Amino acid sequence: MNIVGIESSCDETSVAVITENKIKSNLISSQEFHTNFGGVVPELSSRAHLQTILPLFKKALNKAEIGLKDINLICATAGPGLIGALLVGLNFAKGLSLSLKVPFVPVNHIEGHLFSGFLMPEKPEFPFLSLLVSGGHTLLLLVKSDTEIIKIGSTIDDAAGEAFDKVSKMLGLGYPGGQKIQEYAERNAEEIVKFPVAKLKSELDFSFSGLKTSVLRFIQENYNGEIPEKDKCLIADSFQKAAVKALTSNFIKALNNYKVKSISIAGGVAANKHLQSEMKMIADKSKIKLVVPELSFCGDNAAMIAYRGFRLFENRIIYPLDYNAFPKLKNNFQLP
Repeated sequence: MNIVGIESSCDETSVAVITENKIKSNLISSQEFHTNFGGVVPELSSRAHLQTILPLFKKALNKAEIGLKDINLICATAGPGLIGALLVGLNFAKGLSLSLKVPFVPVNHIEGHLFSGFLMPEKPEFPFLSLLVSGGHTLLLLVKSDTEIIKIGSTIDDAAGEAFDKVSKMLGLGYPGGQKIQEYAERNAEEIVKFPVAKLKSELDFSFSGLKTSVLRFIQENYNGEIPEKDKCLIADSFQKAAVKALTSNFIKALNNYKVKSISIAGGVAANKHLQSEMKMIADKSKIKLVVPELSFCGDNAAMIAYRGFRLFENRIIYPLDYNAFPKLKNNFQLP
């Protein structure tokens, strides 16, 4: 069975082909020009997807050595994300489905990340507990099966990835900030500044706005103009440690509350080495399997969309061609 996945939720256009559980192609075109604006410009993102999606689709099929007549299932991100960007990939997929007369499955982008661990040789085992951390979402999820996902914690304000981006801008390191913060943190040789970690009434929820504000105030109080390079490293390291502590502290609480067979991290921030190291320590101490997607599957990619769509298809979950894109995560988490 040849499954095509299409991802266009933000600033990456991606097309993948999975054949008999093997990834035959997973091409990603990143819109690097957004760095000039310090963030993603929605209108420019949509236009770039329009220009890229058809040639990228052709390249993905060529790399997978299949033709249009060989496609058996088409899956595309329906949301959450930038509505204009989503519509490009979703409508492209609908057109293919209609013209080729093959099934179409819209995929929740967050579920794509959540199931990206299944693209690894060692896969999660149900039930598993996942920390899903991306630019727009920070979630603690209990995954009981392909179709039963329970949200047990989320951020009440900024997502962790958003905080990384904003602190990076404060330090003049540019956008996107995750990799920049990590690089500078690794160069720090000073004692860290102990930035606060929020404690909330709901112990499994997160808050990063206070941490972000504490970093801003520290900069305002200690520097009048340019921040020295060694101090940028100090602040980056201090912020990163506080952010990861907030994530892992809640994860430990959840792990103590739920009996699971494995744990995972997913989303763009899952690529952070310090977070991976801390999660490995938790896994080793708890004697439980940890699954972390490889770097190419942490960020937005179509392979995870193709895989998630296929799992829904296997469970006989089919959607009409008039299914609409949605910009925000729905209350019931999954697609209806």
